[in-house]
Amino acid sequence: MCKGKTHWIIPDGYIPPTSSGELVSHESVCVLNLNADEITVTINAYFEDREPILGMNTQVPGQRTRHIRTAHIESSNGVSIPAGVPYAMEVIASKPAFVQYSRLDSTQAENALMSVMAYSVDKD
Repeated sequence: MCKGKTHWIIPDGYIPPTSSGELVSHESVCVLNLNADEITVTINAYFEDREPILGMNTQVPGQRTRHIRTAHIESSNGVSIPAGVPYAMEVIASKPAFVQYSRLDSTQAENALMSVMAYSVDKD
């Protein structure tokens, strides 16, 4: 029996556009795959004022974790999530896994780090 879920919603996405100091502002979707096999993770981004970016895929090897920087993942046609624009994410895994969302905001000298478990919409 595999542990985890396959579908999550992260309503508060935002890639800080600037950084202060040595740490780079960023956000990550952290995926833990406890399965023996590799899984595919698909991220869909939804915006207030533009069309969604759908089908941003990445692989997570079996019994491994992957920290997916949302500024670095692209759709099949090369479109990526812009910095400084609020959005929401849908995360879908091909097999059960665990998803955590983190944001490091270093736009000021006083860094802020937020990390939460993503909201699963799987039916139990």
